[in-house]
Amino acid sequence: MLKWAIISAVVAIVAGALGFGLIAGAAAGIAKILFFIFLVLFVILLVSAVFVGKKVKSAFSDKSDDIVRR
Repeated sequence: MLKWAIISAVVAIVAGALGFGLIAGAAAGIAKILFFIFLVLFVILLVSAVFVGKKVKSAFSDKSDDIVRR
């Protein structure tokens, strides 16, 4: 997703430098949309990883305590 946002941004910069205003505007708009979608997904996955990571870590530590006790 981020790759496509970067590609769209580069296309917008090149098209803008060459004077293709309509193409540059469309590519810039696509790049903005893709970037914000990527940003939202990144934040959601980061927050879920923090919460799930804590549960997994506590589950493994409970099992390792059982193994040590035996």
